[in-house]
Amino acid sequence: MDKLYMIVPAYNEEANIEEVVKDWYPVIEKIGGESRLVIIDDGSKDATYAKLQELAKDRPFLMPVHKDNSGHGPTILYGYKYALENGADYIFQTDSDGQTLPSEFEQFWEKRADYDMVIGHRKGRQDGFSRVFVTKVLKLTCRLCFHVTVTDANTPFRLMKAEALKEIIDYIPDDYNLSNVLISVLFLKKKYDVVFIPITFRPRQGGVNSINMKKIFKIGKKALKDFSHLNKVIKKVPEKKA
Repeated sequence: MDKLYMIVPAYNEEANIEEVVKDWYPVIEKIGGESRLVIIDDGSKDATYAKLQELAKDRPFLMPVHKDNSGHGPTILYGYKYALENGADYIFQTDSDGQTLPSEFEQFWEKRADYDMVIGHRKGRQDGFSRVFVTKVLKLTCRLCFHVTVTDANTPFRLMKAEALKEIIDYIPDDYNLSNVLISVLFLKKKYDVVFIPITFRPRQGGVNSINMKKIFKIGKKALKDFSHLNKVIKKVPEKKA
């Protein structure tokens, strides 16, 4: 039986986390076996982790994990490495803000054997013009800096083969804010089999967004500075193993 680890980062999601668990737990429960819904509390200042511990008492497939705060990108990377260390065959990542739909996961799971990564394309997204603008700029930047076209580089709705992710993950800096972007670039640049599927992307369903435009521009400025260095790193990454 395939072992799936669902990685969900969470920061100050006290108002939202119970609904997120109720939404996603039936998905992992249906897959069963040794699969787990891993929600990683990134050093929240509220009761997010306490709520997760309470919710896990009667949910054996839910695994709450607590770590010191490091930001969204590093927490995702932490989760991927956690999944690999625990022998996952497949790794799925989404966020804890309720913007994605569990009902759309099945079509991804059905394609798991055919692709190294199945990634969502946020078509007709409903989370505001500023976010859409950032995604378009990111797409252009990836094309200019890395010479690769990524339909939607930073989508928090992606399913990856663990064996493929394992080949490239050590090349990604632990403190890198845009880890999903770099993973998307590496998968495409190194000729892994990738497919983009349109997904629904709703407004945040509860709680407060910890990322604002000021933080987005700060992350973007640092990303542009890092990209020239990362290009050198990417050249060291071998092509997909036959």
